[in-house]
Amino acid sequence: MSLFDWFANREKDQPAVPPANQEREIADGLWTKCPNCGVLAYTKDLQANAMVCHECHHHFRVGSQERINQLIDPQTWKPLNTEVRPVDPLGFRDRKPYKDRLRDYQTKTGLTDAVQTGMGLLDGLPVALGVMDFAFMGGSMGSVVGEKLTRLIEYGTEEGLTVLIICASGGARMQEGMLSLMQMAKISGALERHRQAKLLYIPVLTNPTMGGVTASFAMLGDVIISEPKAAIGFAGRRVIEQTIREKLPDDFQTAEYLLNCGFVDAIIPRTQLKRTLAQLISLHQPFFPVKTPTPTPEHHAVLNHALHPHTPA
Repeated sequence: MSLFDWFANREKDQPAVPPANQEREIADGLWTKCPNCGVLAYTKDLQANAMVCHECHHHFRVGSQERINQLIDPQTWKPLNTEVRPVDPLGFRDRKPYKDRLRDYQTKTGLTDAVQTGMGLLDGLPVALGVMDFAFMGGSMGSVVGEKLTRLIEYGTEEGLTVLIICASGGARMQEGMLSLMQMAKISGALERHRQAKLLYIPVLTNPTMGGVTASFAMLGDVIISEPKAAIGFAGRRVIEQTIREKLPDDFQTAEYLLNCGFVDAIIPRTQLKRTLAQLISLHQPFFPVKTPTPTPEHHAVLNHALHPHTPA
């Protein structure tokens, strides 16, 4: 073999060097850019921090299953009423038939509708939990959302459980018309019976919580909690400004604004939410006082000597 042949074979064995101006490929989903501060975060680190940016503490929008994983102890989640599915009672059609829109979102999200309900243990404490999912038609409240939440509350009342609802919604579902608006009263009625049973209900308002959800069960909690900077309101900002012909404050319809006005009881970061909920639920557990024995003269003598040690027994 000549020297030139040897060098030619060596060049063939060397890996190809990419051009200097060619960017290295990054696997999809490996990194996530914060929309608030622009910092590029390792996705696994972000998930370990409950999808809260380490730099600016921006709360990313998360799905219902991820919420369940964040709040419920592993291997304790029991879904309820999974057989309840949406229908098209009005034969509604906008740019596409409502039944086709439902099928598309079911395929895209893997959910039957915009809420998951069930029961499980939160830090060892049993709770009935409903989690709305904004990815399914903007978390809009239709008949299925109303029915599943009502059944969840009634289950919690029957079993004596605290009810938690994670709210994330643009409001009532227009494709179901009056049937969607009826859900506001139905859920509120179930919550009133839950209250009469002296049981705890805590809604957690996330970004966004708007429309008929805000006008009903989102604001009926014994303790109302919100995530930081969540958008909370009924009508949209532009609609209100056009109606009253006035400029609204910049922070209008934010969790911080509502906290100052007394509509929200506390703003809790997502990284502290599970611990805070566990503390609130623990404080509201039924208390059964231990019967104290009737003090005897000997007890009084011991107590008197402890308080006045220099007094002769």
